[in-house]
Amino acid sequence: MKLFHTDLFVLPLPDGHRFPMQRYRLLRERLERSGIFGSDQMCVPPAATDDQLLLVHTADWVERVSSGELSDIELRRIGFPWSVQMAERSRRSTGATVAASESALSDGVSANLAGGTHHAFADRGAGYCVFNDVAVAIRTMQRDKRIGQAMVIDGDVHQGDGTAHIFSGDPTVTTFSLHAKKAFPARKQCSDLDIELQPLCCTDEYIAQLRNGLSWAARQVKPDLVYYLAGADPFEKDTLGGLSVSKAGLAKRDRLVFQFCRDLNVPLVITLAGGYAEEIADIVDIQFQTIVLANRMLAQSDTA
Repeated sequence: MKLFHTDLFVLPLPDGHRFPMQRYRLLRERLERSGIFGSDQMCVPPAATDDQLLLVHTADWVERVSSGELSDIELRRIGFPWSVQMAERSRRSTGATVAASESALSDGVSANLAGGTHHAFADRGAGYCVFNDVAVAIRTMQRDKRIGQAMVIDGDVHQGDGTAHIFSGDPTVTTFSLHAKKAFPARKQCSDLDIELQPLCCTDEYIAQLRNGLSWAARQVKPDLVYYLAGADPFEKDTLGGLSVSKAGLAKRDRLVFQFCRDLNVPLVITLAGGYAEEIADIVDIQFQTIVLANRMLAQSDTA
């Protein structure tokens, strides 16, 4: 199982910024220390190319992100100040999901240790998302005739509004989002299936709703590749989520998604999406267990 990481491309943020950028480095370091993954499995991805980005995003958006011509309103919507490093990291994070897609098609499962930037629309960014990595990866795989059908299972606590909008009306991509009703974004889009959770939704209800969603997904057109946004932000101590799901509950969520892919015999790309717990160690714990469970359940060495 190959893991694509981009924490070497640091996005400089002002002191006190609420985005926990260091979680990416801490997760990679913990995975390296675990002894589960060899150095040949930890990969730095290439940056997404203009040709890849333009499969989803408008030429104007790609150019202005690259050249630093975004307005103050656009930057406030994203939540990051512009810098050369911001543009480069956004390309690398998108490139990581493209590379993970190729790897998953060969090995059964792969992960981008960042990504899940599902609030990015074709012509704008929002909510810490600049380019929509999953959408770019799907369109790249489709263009290259690597896949026909794709499915997105979005387990971030916030609706994947950008992803839903990009693929609206597209029969080749199935989108399923399980998210908090009261959380960002205020204006939701229409996924193929949206399951909205009430504030303080507990673990048992969360898992029951996920089962319902996966049952629905199993009745759709079988995908050639599944993308799973394994957000850590449904966690009960997350500062932006508003749900009440335990770490054990999130591990159960992951196992159910991984079993769904095993049952369908479909390869899986994992992106880690959001996580805003006050203690960064909690975010790292949750995402570490996601990667380890995926390796245990889906990697070829365990299923051959």
